[in-house]
Amino acid sequence: MEFVSWATSPWGESILVRISWDLFWAALVGGVLFLIAHGSYMLFSPHHKRPSGEVERMEAARPDLPTAVTRHSFVARMFHWVMAFSMLALVFTAFLPVVGVRFAWVQWHWMAGILLTGSIIFHIIHATFFMDFWSIWIGPKDIAEGKAEMMREFGYDVEGPKPGKYPLGNRLYHTAVLIAGLSAIITGIMMMSRIRTPLMERNPFWMSDSAYGFTYVTHGLMGVGFVGLIIAHIYFALRPEKFWLTKSMIFGTISRRQYLEHHDPDRWAAQK
Repeated sequence: MEFVSWATSPWGESILVRISWDLFWAALVGGVLFLIAHGSYMLFSPHHKRPSGEVERMEAARPDLPTAVTRHSFVARMFHWVMAFSMLALVFTAFLPVVGVRFAWVQWHWMAGILLTGSIIFHIIHATFFMDFWSIWIGPKDIAEGKAEMMREFGYDVEGPKPGKYPLGNRLYHTAVLIAGLSAIITGIMMMSRIRTPLMERNPFWMSDSAYGFTYVTHGLMGVGFVGLIIAHIYFALRPEKFWLTKSMIFGTISRRQYLEHHDPDRWAAQK
């Protein structure tokens, strides 16, 4: 399997052109195999909720908890769905031509890219000034939680912190999307110098052929990475034991019992 495609410049130099489309098929097949493997594993895996008796004791000890706990504000939910739409549009416009669907994809692709860029800029501002900025990040403080979760996965009933607002898997996924998304946005803006748009003057000689080749390959790698990330995200969103999280991204709230079953009240204070 080839990873990149090369071409020869008019001066006889070998230059990168783009990723090999074999990587797209590898990401697609890998995503499907992950779904099968994880789905098979989950048939035998315990679901990590607090026992009913412990939840009831916590409910009795916290009579002031609201019956519906706000997990996502309206603004945060709107950002999520705008970003989701733009990412799906980017992936489909990038890879439908690869599977033989022919259309004028370039214009739709860069427009979706601008929508994604704008939504990310908005989210950075909103998360910095209006949300708990550090609740989504991972760091040394999460080692104990990670070890406890891993031991529970192997069937051990161990003590250990429950997540705050975001489980460790959500935070790891956020980090992956952040790296892939920012890389795709930066390289995409650089690539726009080669096409005609109302936003900037076309200048295909802004960078050398080698620099453009590296930019195209990086952008393509992030694109195939998003194929796997999107498959995983949709899969987990639709799993029965995770669907309460998906509903919270639609309606904004979770129940008091779900809050106590899955979260540590000392790490995430409930809000009505």
